Amino acid sequence: MSNQAVANRYADALFQLALEKGLLDQVNQELQVVKEVVQTTPAFSQFLGHPKVTTEQKKAFIQQSFKQAVSETSLNTLLLLVERNRIDILVTMIDKFKALSFDAQNIAEATVYSAQPLSTEEESQIADLFAKKVGKEKLIVNNVVNSDLLGGLKIRIGDRIYDGSVKAQLDRLERQLIAGTR
Repeated sequence: MSNQAVANRYADALFQLALEKGLLDQVNQELQVVKEVVQTTPAFSQFLGHPKVTTEQKKAFIQQSFKQAVSETSLNTLLLLVERNRIDILVTMIDKFKALSFDAQNIAEATVYSAQPLSTEEESQIADLFAKKVGKEKLIVNNVVNSDLLGGLKIRIGDRIYDGSVKAQLDRLERQLIAGTR
């Protein structure tokens, strides 16, 4: 079975448990912290993946690292992954859990590319407008400043891209002029 399929199964099981206990938001936030630690600390993954480190040492390491930061549900999931030697699917599982959690709560995530940082009010307006467009109750906006944009916005929600950047508008105008439709 592929790692993606295994990660999906673990994420689904954790999702069902968190939903049953009413901890979707909490577990999702905790897992995002764990993901941040894994991605920013290569030694963490190296230690957990090292064949000479025993399972008991890995479990003790996980407990020492996360006991204060995460709930029992999240901690037990991490320990289960270590016990079953599946720690390599951790990030994939966390991403799948986040997708399941957002879907259940009717939330979407948007990456908004702009030439300059957006204000809180602008982010709120974008979230309100585009949440309706994609049929979601809430939209979480992540602003990425891209100095290559001359102006305007480029918004990515899932696999959809809304390109209202000046560069895209100029490119469309150029194509129309070349094609003689304008």
